[in-house]
Amino acid sequence: MIDPVNNFKIPEEWIARTGLPREELETKVASGMVVVLSDGSVLKRGYTTGTTASAAAKAAVLSLKNKIGSVSVPTPVGLRAQLEVSEISQGRAVVKKIRNDHESDITRGLEFVGEAREAEGIRILGGKGIGIVRRDGLQVPRGQPAINPMPMEQIKAAVQEAVEELGLKGVEVTISIPDGERIGKETLNSRIGVEGGISVLGSTGFVEPWNDHLGEMKGDLIRCTDRVVLTTGRIGMRYSHMLFPDYTVVMVGSRISEGLDYASGDVIICGLPGLVLKWGNTEMLEGSGYATVVEMLEKAPQHARLKEAFEMAIEKGKGARIVVIDRDGSVLMDSKSDSEPEV
Repeated sequence: MIDPVNNFKIPEEWIARTGLPREELETKVASGMVVVLSDGSVLKRGYTTGTTASAAAKAAVLSLKNKIGSVSVPTPVGLRAQLEVSEISQGRAVVKKIRNDHESDITRGLEFVGEAREAEGIRILGGKGIGIVRRDGLQVPRGQPAINPMPMEQIKAAVQEAVEELGLKGVEVTISIPDGERIGKETLNSRIGVEGGISVLGSTGFVEPWNDHLGEMKGDLIRCTDRVVLTTGRIGMRYSHMLFPDYTVVMVGSRISEGLDYASGDVIICGLPGLVLKWGNTEMLEGSGYATVVEMLEKAPQHARLKEAFEMAIEKGKGARIVVIDRDGSVLMDSKSDSEPEV
């Protein structure tokens, strides 16, 4: 049984411990909405802000001619997401971000509003509650709504489906989050240069659950191998599989130190600079004048703090190989510089 979101093959003993009928479990796993843990627990994934925004946008377009109770949208990993529409009127729809088993997801339950009107082509606008990017160095240009490229593609794909279904020439859709500005103040957005709301994010379309049990599961995965890559996110996972094909790749997010505690043997830490270098030195941006590590890399690639943070990461790694990659998979820093990664 394969988890389609992270392509992890679930061990048979874990499946047996769930106590669920195999057919029922297969259906749930295939939907991408559950994660099976080593003790047999089953945790619920959620949908990202990108998926929720896509659903609100598509529902708003469909509401121009139809009234609907739910909507199906594509996700970046190829699965379909089905979300309920809580309110609908002509040209307007509201979709709530579903609750999940992630203890620190403060966006659970947020309402996303889509408002649509017929137009030429497809245009997506950010309304109230979606932050505006005020600094360089992020994935979205300064002055634009904080909707990252992957979720923007997802939203446009969902809207395109609705346009084709209704036979329209095009639409303009404005997405807003009524409570976004308040929630945005509880995030780190203002520190990285996003003001006035939250960001619309998501590289897979799904929010991974996280609690102590999931930490134990990842610990089991790490303990079961003597060749492991600890990676910080989806991009790191994708390129780690290509750079180090003979290793088990485990996504640990910002919990690199926890992953290291479980690991033994040949250990690699691989990921984007924002997490790996800040793990090395959590204070590397203090007083630097830069909002993000990416901004520092782009504007001052020879900055002394980059090298310092990398050296600190090597020290914290306790012998692990540290590899920092760019978003295109190119290696920016490698503590084992005298040898090339396996490709």
